[in-house]
Amino acid sequence: MEKSFNYDIERSSPDKTSYDVEAVSNVGAVPAESFEIGDSPYAKLQRFAGRLNVEQRGIERVPENERTDGTLVKVGTMWLAANMVVSSFAIGALAIPVFKLGFVDAILTVLFINLLGIQPVCFFSTFGPRFGLRQMVLSRYFFGFYGVKLIAVFNILACVGWSSVNVIVGAQLLNAVNNDVPGYAGILIIAAATLVVTFFGYKIVHAYEFWTWIPCFIIFLIVLGEFAHSGKFSNLPMGVGESEAGSVLSFAASVFGFATGWTSLAADYTVYQPSNSSRVKVYFWVFAGLIFPLLFTEMLGVAVMTASINTPSYDEGYHNSGIGGLLAAVLFPPLGRFGQFCLVILALSIIGNNCPNIYSVTFSLQVMGRWTQMIPRFVWTLIGTCVYIAIAIPGYSHFESVLENFMLVMGYWLAIYEGISLSEHFVYKKGFPGYDITIFNAPSKLPPGIAAIAAFCFGVFGAIMGMAQKWFTGPIGSKIGLPGYGGDIGFPLAFAFSAISYCIFRYGELKVFGR
Repeated sequence: MEKSFNYDIERSSPDKTSYDVEAVSNVGAVPAESFEIGDSPYAKLQRFAGRLNVEQRGIERVPENERTDGTLVKVGTMWLAANMVVSSFAIGALAIPVFKLGFVDAILTVLFINLLGIQPVCFFSTFGPRFGLRQMVLSRYFFGFYGVKLIAVFNILACVGWSSVNVIVGAQLLNAVNNDVPGYAGILIIAAATLVVTFFGYKIVHAYEFWTWIPCFIIFLIVLGEFAHSGKFSNLPMGVGESEAGSVLSFAASVFGFATGWTSLAADYTVYQPSNSSRVKVYFWVFAGLIFPLLFTEMLGVAVMTASINTPSYDEGYHNSGIGGLLAAVLFPPLGRFGQFCLVILALSIIGNNCPNIYSVTFSLQVMGRWTQMIPRFVWTLIGTCVYIAIAIPGYSHFESVLENFMLVMGYWLAIYEGISLSEHFVYKKGFPGYDITIFNAPSKLPPGIAAIAAFCFGVFGAIMGMAQKWFTGPIGSKIGLPGYGGDIGFPLAFAFSAISYCIFRYGELKVFGR
């Protein structure tokens, strides 16, 4: 057991100020066999996990000789499956009933905002092969050893919260197919399947996502074909003036939040790639894996929802049963039982959507402290699953809309995270050579985190000023669009406030602390 904690998070690392990736490729890395050494409960659990071929590694750095996942295709299919889901379709569908957009303006918003929103996910995915560290551990270079714990809390809330919202949507789809399947049963079915995949870890998550996008893609093609054949598409006109500006900005905020939501998990799914993997290839595989499903499903959602304006069955289905009712209106009349089967497949697509959340939440939990790191990753996976089930079952009947609105407000933190981390990378570290891999476990050598936390607070202020949500509209957001509705510019203001303030505070922090 002692060997596995030679590089414990409370201990310092070797004193090096510069490095070459190849020369120190294993500095601070923990070999897999060390997890099983000793007679402690931790070691016994790890030996049991090893017999089941469960991934034993948590936030420990991956040694070079264990980075054997050389297939970059998996980097793309990971995100392809996670986004070829009914949740993405639902984001596009919001454009018509919630934001009152036309078809063309909604489609253009989906296109350009997704292109922008996925950039941080693609960029931070390239850090995994380079350093062999999880995203939350890498974040110590931006927020400091202790400051990153605040970021981890937000990431835990996001992963658990969105898992709850997603599993409720899946359970609603199952209930729309068969009213005899109560909400709690649908939640348990989807959550149990997600647990099986994430419990076994990195290889099984990638293997599952490698294939599961295919049936979902086929079902969405069937939805597209049946909808096109129905002739119910309506090319709704664009709005004009202040109302159009406010609606586009608010819809853009929803699209951006969904697209960029994977940023805080990005490197977790490339840590087993060799350190000499091409950063350009990693970037573009992630880009392809994200942009195709996001554009396809969200644009399909926009198109199908246009029919709700002039087709009573679509409108009634959506307002009675949400996205499940809308899809049922497309599939059930022409396809009957097969249409119900299609809806079940889409409900189960939530498994692929929740896998990244439940796999990665464990690393945010482990980064909170030494004692949390001493609880194996797969145990945290089980605990995280139980927590989001406990939230989702009562939420299904009592506070689903409250939970979803809360998660939408929570999403602004990602813009703040990006503003601070990208500023540190480009302005102060000046790219990858500025990272000293030997200090990722050394609190006294990492940034103090004062500048980052102060900038985070400024970012929160910017988000509040610019948001336009159901619960609250900020003073700047309220100046855009129609009175009482506003336009959401919380994401760009959060990013700008955090990035600018961080650059100022970090300069002073370096002058005072020298790190």
